[in-house]
Amino acid sequence: MSVDPKYWTKAHATGGGRNGSSALASGMLTITMASPKELGGSGAGHNPEELFAVGYAACYLGAMRFAAQSEKLGDVPDDAKVDAEVGIGPRSDGGFGLQVRLKVSLPGVERDVAEKIVERGHFICPYSNATKGNIVVETELV
Repeated sequence: MSVDPKYWTKAHATGGGRNGSSALASGMLTITMASPKELGGSGAGHNPEELFAVGYAACYLGAMRFAAQSEKLGDVPDDAKVDAEVGIGPRSDGGFGLQVRLKVSLPGVERDVAEKIVERGHFICPYSNATKGNIVVETELV
């Protein structure tokens, strides 16, 4: 599989990584980073898992909209919502790993149509493609 990137973004991290600062090279976003209390940190900043959750939720919602429109599956309503939960913890074979839960709300969309949109969203979403086979991603239509 090859990819023909049409857009690149650039960011940098300074300090201690999880305890430091991360910023877009454009200067449009700078974030204070801090490990969560559950992992022994202060919790006084943001962490990569939060940023991953924000990105995945937005990307997946966009992918579902794209799928619904391009494949003529129906409309994704304006009040559609994706809640992304990202968990981090030790892996059984060493190191750390992630798990993701996506809760999808498509108000007013018939269940069979919503299920197809959810399925096709995973096919299109680059986050879903990047994680496929690497981490557990659970999707729930609520």
